[in-house]
Amino acid sequence: MVKKTATRARPRRRHFMLVLSLLLMVAAPTGVAGWYLYTVAADQYHSTVGFSVRKEEINSPVEILGGITSLSGSATSDTDILYEFIQSQEMVEAVDAVLDLRAIYSKAPDDPVFSFDPSGSREDLVDYWNRVVRIFYDSGTQLIELRVTAFEAADAQAVAQAVFDESSRMINQLSAIARDDATRYAREELDRAVDRLRKARQAVTEFRSKNQIVDVDADIQGQMGLLTSLQAQQAEALIELDLLRETTRENDPRIVNAERKLEVISRRIADERKKLGVDDEGQRESYATLVGEFEVLTVDREFAESAYTAALASYDAALSEAQRQSRYLAAYIQPTLAEEARYPQRAVLLALIGGFLFLGWALITLVFYSIRDRR
Repeated sequence: MVKKTATRARPRRRHFMLVLSLLLMVAAPTGVAGWYLYTVAADQYHSTVGFSVRKEEINSPVEILGGITSLSGSATSDTDILYEFIQSQEMVEAVDAVLDLRAIYSKAPDDPVFSFDPSGSREDLVDYWNRVVRIFYDSGTQLIELRVTAFEAADAQAVAQAVFDESSRMINQLSAIARDDATRYAREELDRAVDRLRKARQAVTEFRSKNQIVDVDADIQGQMGLLTSLQAQQAEALIELDLLRETTRENDPRIVNAERKLEVISRRIADERKKLGVDDEGQRESYATLVGEFEVLTVDREFAESAYTAALASYDAALSEAQRQSRYLAAYIQPTLAEEARYPQRAVLLALIGGFLFLGWALITLVFYSIRDRR
């Protein structure tokens, strides 16, 4: 018995609906997108700039003599900071203040998709900035590369140069902050040492002015020299008086003169010794007290001088160390100037649009028939 052959398949309503949905959901939007990309979208030029943050460490003479030669190296944290700074509102405002980004990116008013509305807010400008400034960051090599697009080649290059300049300014500011932090404590210690030394020297000056003594040691030596000389004269007068008493009569005028001379010398010695103690009115400080006070002031001054010398050496060392480590932005690709417009990438964008629409349509269709078959 011969089985009946299958009849020819005929299109049904669901097939037409499937084709219609494909046309409406995929073909039509893709066609509109292609029309817009190739007829309305304005040409865009790009400029590329690449740089990295470098930290140069200058070796000290001891290290150079010892053969230690460390060259420059990347500063990881600074690169991460710079990566975030380029995308920040501060960067956008800085570049906008120099170049007027609203005027640059509103030169294609007939292209509402890729151009910027000059009446947009500051936040809108930041969002648009992240569309026209693409950052490629390699965390392994610490290299940053920017691709800046604009409707004119010169504008793209100018924006790329402005980004590089602002990045350099920010890195220089970080270096200045690091140097200030490294030397602030040493500077404060040096200021305190200077103030202490000034007060110690001022105290010594006031002591000398108050007591009318320039050099206490020299003044004491002079007083002791005078007292020693008087004591020697006193001894000679005593000897002379003893000789006169042995060789002359009791009422000899020379004995009277010798006794008077000895009395004058003794009074003078008493006066000089009184200068080293307290006088009859008790108002003048003794030399021992003055010497003790002067020695205290001298010790304070010497200690202040030693502290100042140490603080100055510490400040110089901190300043030298801070200057040995300097950050700078090294550009391995200078901002380029394009000769032809390569953006927007129309074929790539059209293929992506069509592919995503087709995937969406296919997903919706599969879900629809899956639900339909379960009923």
